[in-house]
Amino acid sequence: MVDDAAVFPPGDADLSDALTAYAARSSQWYADLVGSFVVRDTELGAVPPGVPASVVLTSGAGAIAGVASLAARKDLTLAGLEVAVRDADDPVGNVRRIDAAVRAADLDVQVFVEVPGPATASWLAAADEVAACEFHLKLRLGHVDHDLIPDAGTVATWIDAALDRETRFKATAGLHRAVRHDPEGGGAHGFLNVLVATQTLWDGGSGADATEVLEQRDGARLAATPLPSARRWFTSFGSCSVTEPLDDLIALDLLEKP
Repeated sequence: MVDDAAVFPPGDADLSDALTAYAARSSQWYADLVGSFVVRDTELGAVPPGVPASVVLTSGAGAIAGVASLAARKDLTLAGLEVAVRDADDPVGNVRRIDAAVRAADLDVQVFVEVPGPATASWLAAADEVAACEFHLKLRLGHVDHDLIPDAGTVATWIDAALDRETRFKATAGLHRAVRHDPEGGGAHGFLNVLVATQTLWDGGSGADATEVLEQRDGARLAATPLPSARRWFTSFGSCSVTEPLDDLIALDLLEKP
């Protein structure tokens, strides 16, 4: 459920230290909670073989060929590529360029595409192209500037769009805690809220229903909600902390510490 993004803000861990901690978790009782190790393409060469790396492309589609070449040369394990649409004037064309680069590199890997902005017609058209290319969506749910954190209604619309296209998605930024809360400066989404909202929409609930769920602060109520299908669509979230999500899951009796 948690992709280890320790080297990204606000954690900004040293890469070597983060890799050591990632390896150490493989023997812990909660090892199955942690998925890939998220790393920038500029630091991929320091990741040892065998570590499932989800690579954030810092220069868009143009970086794909280099990542593929490096991974092949060093026998690295690519768990995924994460790339943001950079051309706001032509997001559909940008997704197509990503697709062309992945095909040219002959990569068989999950690709998560971040389409910035609210769910305008342009955003929805880009989401259509993401689905057509059999990619996944990447939703940015947090920001260091609290004014730029998407509100619950926007997040509900994004999730609904993903489900409508039967497109899986991961989330990034700000989902360290299970339940929506209010740190100093503004609100922060909770990953359990996102799971329950996903299930709500998949079960036929409205956007207003999902928005209400995303704003819910009652952890016990959220934890009591059955989630038979949510993980099929909401695959994971990147977090610079693994212990915070783990502690919340234990506190909500969703994981039992041996």
